[in-house]
Amino acid sequence: MDTKTFKLMLIVMISQLIAVTCYGQLYMTRTGETSFFSETPLENIAAVNKQVLVILNTANGEIAIKMQQRGFHFPNKLMEEHFNENYMETEKYPAAVFTGKIKEQIDYSKDGSYEVSVDGIIDMHGVKQNRTLKGQLVIKGGQIIMTSDFDVKLADHKIEVPNLVIAKIAEAVAVKNRFVLLPKKST
Repeated sequence: MDTKTFKLMLIVMISQLIAVTCYGQLYMTRTGETSFFSETPLENIAAVNKQVLVILNTANGEIAIKMQQRGFHFPNKLMEEHFNENYMETEKYPAAVFTGKIKEQIDYSKDGSYEVSVDGIIDMHGVKQNRTLKGQLVIKGGQIIMTSDFDVKLADHKIEVPNLVIAKIAEAVAVKNRFVLLPKKST
């Protein structure tokens, strides 16, 4: 599936999510937080993106997540420049997208904490990969807090590391997500 087809499918899916508001409640945020950390003997690498778009349809458990790669900020501007230009090639691959479905049946009307698994597709750096991600939902006071930690292997998404800095970059990075979702208001 090419990038244009995938983007069209994402638009259709988001449109369908919006269209079902009469059957289920949509929860969303535009300020979700995704961070990653890579530990190596020479240098730790960490970055945070606080502009992650997340939409959850509580009627069917479908979720869509999109983040602009340039939204990641590093403590060191040179690292940020290398991330955007040399590794993620953000001019060519500006966004990372995850679309999936929560496997468990959740009663979103009841406050509580739920362990969940989400089957879906990560599209990053032009490579789509099927993944099952584990996480936690906390429903409290009309909001849904989603957290998930997982690893991403650079090779799985054809992210190449130059030989000159290969010792500085781990083969996998630890990714952490925290999204506070609120009911989507009708427009």
